Amino acid sequence: MSIVSCRSGDLLRLSSLFVRTLREDPADAEVASHRLLVRAGYIRRAAPGIYSWLPLGLRVLAKVEAVVREEMNAIGAQEVHFPALLPKEPYEATGRWTEYGPNIFRLQDRKEGDYLLAPTHEEMFTLLVKDLYSSYKDLPLALYQIQTKYRDEARPRAGLIRGREFIMKDAYSFDVDDAGLAAAYERQRGAYQRIFDRLGLEYVIVSATSGAMGGSRSEEFLSPSPIGEDTFVRSPGGYAANVEAVVTPAPDPVPYDDAPAAHVEDTPDTPTIETLVACANESFPRPDRAWTAADTLKNVVLAVTHPDGRRELVVVGLPGDRDVDVKRLEAALAPAEAAPATDADFAAHPELVKGYLGPSVLGPQGEQVETPAGDKVSKIRYLLDPRVVPGTRWITGADEPGKHVFDLVAGRDFAADGAIEAADVRAGDPAPDGSGPLELARGIEIGHIFQLGRLYAEALGLTVLDENGKQAVVTMGSYGIGVTRVLAALAEANHDDKGLAWPAEVAPAHVHVVATGKGTDVFDAAERLASGLVAEGVEVIYDDRPKVSPGVKFADAELLGAPLIVVVGRGLVEGVVELRPRSGASRQVPLSEAVATVAGEVEALLAG
Repeated sequence: MSIVSCRSGDLLRLSSLFVRTLREDPADAEVASHRLLVRAGYIRRAAPGIYSWLPLGLRVLAKVEAVVREEMNAIGAQEVHFPALLPKEPYEATGRWTEYGPNIFRLQDRKEGDYLLAPTHEEMFTLLVKDLYSSYKDLPLALYQIQTKYRDEARPRAGLIRGREFIMKDAYSFDVDDAGLAAAYERQRGAYQRIFDRLGLEYVIVSATSGAMGGSRSEEFLSPSPIGEDTFVRSPGGYAANVEAVVTPAPDPVPYDDAPAAHVEDTPDTPTIETLVACANESFPRPDRAWTAADTLKNVVLAVTHPDGRRELVVVGLPGDRDVDVKRLEAALAPAEAAPATDADFAAHPELVKGYLGPSVLGPQGEQVETPAGDKVSKIRYLLDPRVVPGTRWITGADEPGKHVFDLVAGRDFAADGAIEAADVRAGDPAPDGSGPLELARGIEIGHIFQLGRLYAEALGLTVLDENGKQAVVTMGSYGIGVTRVLAALAEANHDDKGLAWPAEVAPAHVHVVATGKGTDVFDAAERLASGLVAEGVEVIYDDRPKVSPGVKFADAELLGAPLIVVVGRGLVEGVVELRPRSGASRQVPLSEAVATVAGEVEALLAG
């Protein structure tokens, strides 16, 4: 039996299908997937970051979900379904009611009980297993659901790629020990690879940070795309990581026994790295080479807001040829958020001399410094880039306007509260594993897997009796796929200037039959062809609209994106129809052979 005939065919008539295509791009659409999904009648905007799904969109969505279900079931995961409206208490127990900050939707019922719209379901899965399982004999276990999630995005954008309501497949593994978790993680990882391979979606697996999810090991599946919000790196030797997870190779400490004493110099009108380097080369030239920005220590003042609303200033010290990457900084400080310090922050801390800030008024915390007004204040937390190792010499601010200190030696003349990965990562930087220079690319996050460990089980009391009859805390893994993001990523990767061009596995129909002409013979032939294809298990969109011009029909067929277009029209007098692959050269096919030929093409497409 053929691949096609194993499937049930379907016939969608455009004369009655609930769809209206648009010729103009929606005003709020920034990326191709958003423009085309709206124009082709797959989705409609209900509110910022919130979309209604129309029949064609739901067909594609259902096919993506079917692939996900099949591969989850194949590794023994069992499907459940949780509510989206959840009580506060489990999230309070794990701290995430606070840690999520303004990113979750909170609400109260008529009795003033606190609830949230679920951003994710770790707590609920954990409590469900706690309620029902109590022995190591019940494990290992893997559960999953495909369900709507809600996050109060400050800036929803790019249609389905960053929305406030979205569909996710989240799976969770439960094991009695770390070896079991490692095995479960690899099973899920393999299933993800098969899912994205079947969907025909290019992906890269990169090391990632765990963020608010917690856990020890974390990897992202990214679909490379210039419009992706995630920046990742890869090297010729195979290293790949989300930019937030890149670890800077720290140089070895440098002996400084022969280093001259630090000395303060007048450097008027040098509040920027560029002006400082120019002044240093003009007034204090080196005998061996010119000063560069890499010789300077830039101290960047940032305001960090914690989930409980507490706000503190933090200073990051890094080589002057680098900038602070706020996403990397926030990953290091998660779940806090960071932003540049304001003028009001500097006014409240007069010891921080903008443009001339140096380490003498900064950490370690607990020590105090005297302000220009004579007040004693605690030093602000000071974190250093890993490149600032003991023995390195720097030009940096002297904490007075128009003055910088030269030959300031790390470890001799100043110390910090710790190191932090906050500097930007650049093309050509060495890979942490020594596998060559890094290249940068952008991608859409379509999946994320975590080894959660025992964080949630400990917080919520999930234990089982082990082989020795002792209570053991269960160890967990978490595995997410953004189903609606996957659909958007597929649209981004499969379109041209005419419209969508879906892979056969997820297209709303395999074939789009277009009847062009005014005679009943054309429509009769197109009807027989469409019905014959359906009988062979082919899904068909049939444009049977009698008073629509051929140009409009062709434009709609190309916009909707079925893999194959069959035109029944002027060639009918010669007994042929035109077979137009959505991408590729068209050809004439005898009408008498059209059903078999087209069904064979569909079978080949589905077989990959």
